[in-house]
Amino acid sequence: MTTHQKKGAWRTGGCHCGAVRFDVRTPDEIELVDCNCSMCHRTGYLHLIVGAKDFRLTRGADKITTYTFNTGAAKHLFCAVCGVKSFYVPRSHPDGYSVNFRCLDAPDSFASVSTTEFDGREWEKNAGDLAPLESR
Repeated sequence: MTTHQKKGAWRTGGCHCGAVRFDVRTPDEIELVDCNCSMCHRTGYLHLIVGAKDFRLTRGADKITTYTFNTGAAKHLFCAVCGVKSFYVPRSHPDGYSVNFRCLDAPDSFASVSTTEFDGREWEKNAGDLAPLESR
């Protein structure tokens, strides 16, 4: 899995009710990950994975609740008001964030968006297919 290394603009996003808001810096050409694990499949989550330096929580730290399961490595962060998970700390990239592309304010502002499927049902077997943050 590859991604473009040029950093683009800061973009905004948030949960449904607006209690949680964030900025994320991304290239203008991005690759999303569509995972079929038990969590992502049920929520329709489209992963835009970024390093911690490319993510800023701008509002709502006090409105975030955390859910963990299985290994407890992933920190699923939800708005305690509306229940939307607009970003989280993924197991695959614990020093970064996965932003839900569907929670960005202007998803049509990208020059190019591609999506790669990831077999998260077999996470242990396929985790090595995910690109490291250093290449992003």
